[in-house]
Amino acid sequence: MDQLQLKNLTLTWLKGGIVHLDGGAMFGVVPKPLWSKRYPANENNQVKHVNDPIYFEINCKKVIVDSGIGNEKLTEKQKRNFGCTEESRIEASLKELGTNPEEIDYVLMTHLHFDHACGLTKLAGDQFVSTFPKAQIITSRKEWNEMRNPNIRSQNTYWRKNWEAISEQVVTFEKSLEVLPGLTIVHTGGHSDGHSIVVIEKEGEKCIHMGDLLPTHAHRSSLWVTAYDDYPMDSIYIKEKWVKESMQEEAWFIFYHDAFYRAIKWNKDGEIISSVKSSIET
Repeated sequence: MDQLQLKNLTLTWLKGGIVHLDGGAMFGVVPKPLWSKRYPANENNQVKHVNDPIYFEINCKKVIVDSGIGNEKLTEKQKRNFGCTEESRIEASLKELGTNPEEIDYVLMTHLHFDHACGLTKLAGDQFVSTFPKAQIITSRKEWNEMRNPNIRSQNTYWRKNWEAISEQVVTFEKSLEVLPGLTIVHTGGHSDGHSIVVIEKEGEKCIHMGDLLPTHAHRSSLWVTAYDDYPMDSIYIKEKWVKESMQEEAWFIFYHDAFYRAIKWNKDGEIISSVKSSIET
């Protein structure tokens, strides 16, 4: 498993599943001759899209950011349409780290679209149960409300089987929540109305997980937003603020979907000054 090793913090990417999404959808109005130079597509115009949760321990607590695509959640048609070549192996990943889902204290959800939330529940017999039964599952109140009452557009990604079994574990917040000292989740909107980002600060080092506002390193430009964004102008505004500020600070950007980089540190001029490349075959 890939890791980012900081002074007193190790981030590990768990195996959460792999899909291949339409490149045009992932890069919206950006012309293919531009985006394909930074993030190549296959012969079907699909780009590799990993769904790997980020695990770390902070203040003696075990934390996961997002939950992968799960197992036995996608129909055969969905697997074909989304180019799914691998389902989740989170339990095996955690076992390699000497832990298990029952020991996770917090699951921080940037949002609850199926490719982030399917791993929250699993089949036990003929019903879905919580994958992380002792964890607090944290998401913005707006996201939680829409998850349970989706509109005509969002009903295709907010699935009942991903939330019913974990409803008693969910903790919501309005603007931001300091989950633990040095660990904060902030509501942003943009990609979805309830979308959030995660900020980790420990001993002078900073990591920022922009969720699907910055799904890959190729989306660094404020104007490069996906066609999946419900509120693209909000996404642009948020990226203008957070990406530029974090580059000025030379913070680490960490990714959930990127098949090429796990983490990147850019300077204020947009030059890569440090990185962790993905070991996934591309």
